Formats: sequence, C-alpha cells, structure tokens
Amino acid sequence: MTNSVKTPWKDHMDGVPMHLEYPQGSMYEAVESIAGQYPDQIAFDFMGRSVTYRQMLREIRRCCASLKAMGFQQGDRFTIALPNCPQAIYMLYAVNLAGGICNMIHPLSAEKEIVFYLNAAESAYVVTLDQFYGKFAAIREETRVRSLILASVEDALSLPMRLGYRMTEGRKIPKVPADAPVIRWRDFLRMGESLAEEIKPCRTGEDPAVILYSGGTTGVTKGIVLTNLNFNALARQVVAANPMFRPGDKMLAAMPLFHGFGLGVCIHTMLASGGRCVLVPRFTPKSYAGLISKYRCNFIAGVPTLYEALLRMPGIGRADMSCLKGVFSGGDSLSVELKRKFDRFLEEHNAHVQVREGYGTTETVTACCLTPPEHSKDGSIGVPFPDTYIKIVKPDTEEELPYGEEGEILLAGPTVMREYAGHPEETARTLRKHADGLTWVYTGDLGIMDEEGFIYFRGRAKRMIVTSGYNVYPGQLENILDANVLVHMSCVIGVPDSYRMQAVKAFVVLKPGIPADETTREAILSYCRKHIAKYAIPREIEFRDDLPKTLVGKVAYRKLEEEEAEKRAAKNSGKTE
Repeated sequence: MTNSVKTPWKDHMDGVPMHLEYPQGSMYEAVESIAGQYPDQIAFDFMGRSVTYRQMLREIRRCCASLKAMGFQQGDRFTIALPNCPQAIYMLYAVNLAGGICNMIHPLSAEKEIVFYLNAAESAYVVTLDQFYGKFAAIREETRVRSLILASVEDALSLPMRLGYRMTEGRKIPKVPADAPVIRWRDFLRMGESLAEEIKPCRTGEDPAVILYSGGTTGVTKGIVLTNLNFNALARQVVAANPMFRPGDKMLAAMPLFHGFGLGVCIHTMLASGGRCVLVPRFTPKSYAGLISKYRCNFIAGVPTLYEALLRMPGIGRADMSCLKGVFSGGDSLSVELKRKFDRFLEEHNAHVQVREGYGTTETVTACCLTPPEHSKDGSIGVPFPDTYIKIVKPDTEEELPYGEEGEILLAGPTVMREYAGHPEETARTLRKHADGLTWVYTGDLGIMDEEGFIYFRGRAKRMIVTSGYNVYPGQLENILDANVLVHMSCVIGVPDSYRMQAVKAFVVLKPGIPADETTREAILSYCRKHIAKYAIPREIEFRDDLPKTLVGKVAYRKLEEEEAEKRAAKNSGKTE
C-alpha cells in the first residue's frame, strides 16, 4: 500500500473541511473586506500605540496615492527593507493595491546581499529605516534604485513614546545628511495629497504579489515569486486549521516580514481574518515574554530557538499564559526533548495548550502542514492543511513509496509558488506536473508518512544549515570566503548549538605565508561582516593546512561533519565520566 495523496484533517479535527473557498482577488482586497466588517477593531499594536482597521486602511490608501504620484506603475517591484513596524504594513498593502510586487528583504543584510536582492528583483524603489541609510547609500550606484524612502521608528510612535525614543535609541542613529537624495517618510505621505483619481484594486489572485528569498534545491539564492492567491489561501487554511480562532484574537508577531512564516502567518493571516497583530520590531526573550503578558496574546509563533530562549529567561516564572490558544513552531525541526520541556513550561504557566509543530517551505509561502490541536505524535510535523497534498517519493522521481519508508517530501496545493524569478530551469526542476494533474514542489527534504497521514521530517537531501530558523547555504558562504585575499580554500558546515540548533563553522586553508593567528581570524571575520548577513557569519573559524577530499577531488564536507560529531561525542563522554 502506498501513501496515496490525502488530506487527513477531517479524520482528526471535527468540523474542519477538506476543501475551502479562496478569495480570487488581491491581498489588499482580502484585508479591505475584513476592515469593512471590523472597522473599529484594533488591527495592530506597535510600541504602545494601537491602530484600528479603519485607520490602517486609510494609511494604506494614503501611501498608495503617494506611490502613484511618484510614478509607480503596475508590475513595478518595490523593495521593503523594514522590521515589523507600521510603515512595513502600510507599504506592503499599498504596493499591492497599486498593482506592484513587494520585494521583501532583511534590513540587516550585508551590503553585497542588498545589491543582489535589489538587482535580482529589478527594483527601482526602496523603503528602509533611517538607521540603515549608510548601507543603502554605499551601494545605490550599483543598483537601479531611483527612489529611496527613509522611515523612522519615531514616525510611528505616540508623542510621549516619541520623546522617550529620541532620548534613548534615537540618539544612537547617525544623522542622515540634510541634502541626502532620499524621500523622508512624512514628505512621502504628502506627495499623494493632490491625487484626485479613485484608487481601485487592479490585480487578481493569480498575479504576482511578493518576492521572498530562498536557496531552492541547489542552495543558490533565488527570488521566489508568490501570488495573491498563495497568501490568501494560506490565511484561509491557517484559520480553518485553528477553529479556536476568533476575530480580535491577538498574535505576537515577532517573526520578521521577510520570512514567509512572519509575513504569511503572523501578519497577513491575522489581518485578512480580523485578528490583531502585536508587532515586535526586534526580538529579545525579555521583551517577548513581557508582551505576551501585557497584551494577553492568544497565539505565538516562532522558531525553536525562540522557545529555547524563553526557557532560559530569568524572572519569567510569574508570567500567566492562560490566554494562549495556540503555540506554533516552524522554520526548523523542533526536537522531541525541547517540545517536552516547553510543553511543561506552558503547563506550569497556566496555559492549556502545547506546542504544535508545522512544516513548509518558502516555495509554499511557509507552513503547509501542522499538528492538529488535540492529536499529536512524538516527532511528527503534523498533517497537511486543507487542499494541500503531500506524498513521499523516491528522491527526484514520481515513484511513491510505502507508508513508513523514507523518501523525498513533495507538496501540492494553492500556496505553491509561481516561479523562481529569472531561473526557468530551476523552476522546471522544482515544480513538476504529475499524471494526477497537480503541480508538485520537489522540496529536497526527506521524510516519511504513516498510515494516518502524519508526516515525519527526517532531514535534508540538499546541503543547508538552519540557524535560529534562517536558512544558510554553505556553498554561498564558501564562495564569499574564497574571494578573500587571505583565503586559499574554505569549507562551511553546521555544528550543533544548544541555542541556535545549528551554528555556522568555517574551515579555512590560508594562502602561503599568511599566519594562522587571531589577527588573521579577525580580518576574515571583519570581511564576513561586510559581505554576509549577521545570522550567517561563522561563529567559529578553524584554520587547516589542508581539507579532506572526495575521490573526485571535491572537499569532503561530510568528513568534516563526522569529525565534529566525534569531537562532540568525546567531549560529552568526558563530561559524564
């Protein structure tokens, strides 16, 4: 018996249909519809200030008018390099209403990465915070950027908070030159005031809406083009899979907007369903725990490292978490032991729920598989969402495998991406239409399915490191390291880390005559800080005279992984003796 395509929600969750109806309009229209139903309900909170759906919609339309006034056209790409803040939400939906495509990037990306993201998306417009101006100014001439809009956290704060911010965090931000070729946020908002034409949505569900970034199956960063339907379908699926959700329920939105989990689940699902987002611009365990208690949040979502950090938090023992209806983990594998620890933590803090693990890829926005509320299995990542199909095949084939047998995880459903931008061959390799008429995503991940339809993640067929929930591709880091004038050859691997789950470690062979000392190590790290995002910078650099090779002369990274595992085992053995 093979693991025939199934959607087993019906078997495990009463009242959850196997099939749903999905809005065929734009992301903006989905939010506009909800705003019409709950105009005076709070849409989001940011640093003590609350914004209603009516107010949010007004600001979105105001931003859209300014976009039109500055010449933004349907189909243009607009880069949003912001943390979770009001301006990010306004611009996300304003660009969508104007018929554009949002290019979502990490504001802490290294300069060279920003150049890549802007050019890959052919983006002529950018919005970022004033504190990141220096990076964008340094690389602007290497891109097609015509308009750089600078927002400030201060712009989104109430007057008392604004004064406090100026005296603390605001003081640390370098002053942007008065003659800098930028558009200040308040000036941007004024640009559309004279626009007389009525702005109407002009995009359908099938039109592209957002570009997120991933390494795909090859580990080379590519833009993933996602449609309006992809996000609107996800919103319907998440709510259907959580029948305890009610309009007005609060989600602690700490996952970033450039991540499918943050944008798709924490932001769009909530705003397209009448929920309330508590925006967290910068995560710290202390602030996170405080916000759960302050706002009595009903849902929290995060990567395993977030939950690991909360367990280590001193002084959290008094927090009352009885308000929680759902706790979701994704972005990386949640170990059985960590789940048990956090479930005990939740119980001790009056919560009546346990962590529910999910699974997905950026090629399907984010999660497409989730543990049912009342039916979990140790080590399982759950069952598919309504209208989402999963099957296990012999890797890189269409041959389905029997229940319990390990193979490649394939996904199909309404959240499957449109394409990899500018990579037709990789798109064709990843998206394949089968005889069943469905287009399947070949994830490169390994797993099994049991007879009840529960999925178990078993590892990655592709070479990838997941650190603090971020995907890091060793090949890209090696290319950057090898370009350094001090480095002859490098190899990057992931090593176990009690907090990040995996940390990045680099093995480096230096060029002849370069001393293997701390000065050299610091020079390489300084170079990394300029070219690599903070989360992907090697936590450890080990100098070697040579690196192990395979029979065909490639660096044997698995040999290095084995050596690290042996060293770790020996170290742990020594501790227990």
